[in-house]
This record gives sequence, structure tokens and C-alpha cells, in this order.
Amino acid sequence: MKTRTVELVASPKEPHLVGDGFRVHNFIPSRSGLDMQRMNPLIMLDYNSPYHFPPTDTPKGVGVHPHRGFETVTIAYKGKVAHHDSSGGGGVIGEGDIQWMTAASGILHKEYHEAEWSKAGGNFQMVQLWVNLPKKYKMSVPKYQAIKSDKINRYTLENKAGMIEVIAGEYKGTQGVASTFTPIHMLNAKLNKSGKADFHFPAHYNTVLLVVEGNIVINGNEKIPTDHLALMANDGEAFDIEATEDAIVLVLSGEPIGEPIAAHGPFVMNTREELKEAFSDFNQGKFGYLED
Repeated sequence: MKTRTVELVASPKEPHLVGDGFRVHNFIPSRSGLDMQRMNPLIMLDYNSPYHFPPTDTPKGVGVHPHRGFETVTIAYKGKVAHHDSSGGGGVIGEGDIQWMTAASGILHKEYHEAEWSKAGGNFQMVQLWVNLPKKYKMSVPKYQAIKSDKINRYTLENKAGMIEVIAGEYKGTQGVASTFTPIHMLNAKLNKSGKADFHFPAHYNTVLLVVEGNIVINGNEKIPTDHLALMANDGEAFDIEATEDAIVLVLSGEPIGEPIAAHGPFVMNTREELKEAFSDFNQGKFGYLED
């Protein structure tokens, strides 16, 4: 099995606010080779690195906004988020939980820091991903998967190296709990200092690693520090990571969707005409209603 090498290492951009509650570094799409088509099916990755929000009686967040044509995945490392959508979905994403929302044909959505958490304040750390949908599923019925931390399957590594949380896809026979429309592996590698883990994905799968905590070395020679992202080349299947201190690494690998991408704001379709239709449907109220 051929070794997969590191194509590039991306440092975190200057953070920007999404609404007033999410202070994020955008990694995908970017001008550093991490554009939507190169990373497809991973078409956006925003990382809210650890940030302390002071106590407030008015929860911060993002007001009502639409989505069509893809899925949003929120991974909570620290903090709590309350969310609601126009299809009736909603709930609280606590530490270790996953919110997997299939916007598909169209949905209105809002997300805020959970009220009681906001009153206390604290450290906030999250990842939000946009996962593309193939054309045949872009106009399917919206759905929602609430994945609690205690429902996530875990693989224990040998030699007290740590564990792999399998959100989607699989790792050495341990299956992820999330259902996906195309093949995607989404893993949290939680490694102890000097712990190692090896990975094998098909060479044509687009693969990135986000170092959420600690520092790692890939294939024994490529150092990746905290809050940096490594894009793996499509030149092999196997690679390994070693933690030089206790570390958490988000490992993402997915089969490319070989279709055109037309994206504007909260809509990701295949053609400009479909984008125009999305804006028209939104303006006509076809995405439902959600009170801000």
C-alpha cells in the first residue's frame, strides 16, 4: 500500500465573526489550494479555535438564514449551542456532540449559544463543515441527525495510544453512527503523548487533518502544529500520525462528487440557473418560516 504524502499545510487565517457568536478561521474554501472542487465533498470548513466568551444574558449566535443543496455538520469541542430550523428540528449541541443537518431542498436555520451556558460564559471551540450533496439528492427532503457524544462508537488504539471516535464512515471495522449520501470518513483521533494511529483511505478520496489540540507529526517527518490543517495528496492510501503531546485531530476523507459546483452564499447547486431558482424560492417563502 503506497504512502500518502502531505500536499500542503495551511495556517489559520485571521478570524472573522459569523453573526456575533462564532469566531472562526476559514480553511475551506480558500485560495491556498483548498477550493470547493479540490476538496469536494468537503466544501466548507470553519474552525472556531478556543475563545472565551464572557457571561451575558443575551445569547450570541447567528439569526435566521437559509441553506440549500448540502449538509451542515457542527462538531462541539467546548461550549453549547442551541439551534432550530424550519422543518421542526432543533436541540442543544453539548460538548462532544454532533449536529448533522441535511438542508437539501431548503431550510431556514438559526443557532445561538445555549442560554444557561451564555449566562455563565466560558471557552468555546467548534468546527462547522459543509458537506456537498450529489445532484440527485440536492432537492430531497431536509432531515436532521442529533448525535450525542455517548452514542459515538470508539476504537481503542493499542499501547495506550488513545482512541478514535468514528462519527461517519469506519475505522478498522468500527462503524460511524451518522448516515451519509456519499462515502465520507469523519474521525476524531484523540491521542496521548507519543501515541500513534494509522489510516488507510482510497487514494482518490480528498483528505484533510485539522489539529484541534496539541501537535502531531505525519509519516514521521511532517510537523503539524495546533490549529493548522494538513491537506493530504491524492498519491497513496496509507499514512500515520504521532502526537508529540496529548492531541485531538479531526480526520476527514471523502469520495469526490464528480459534478459541477455553483455556489453563492448559503446555496450550493450545480448550475447558475439552479442558484437563481434557490434565491427565488427563498424570496417566495418556500423554505418555510422560522421566527428570529
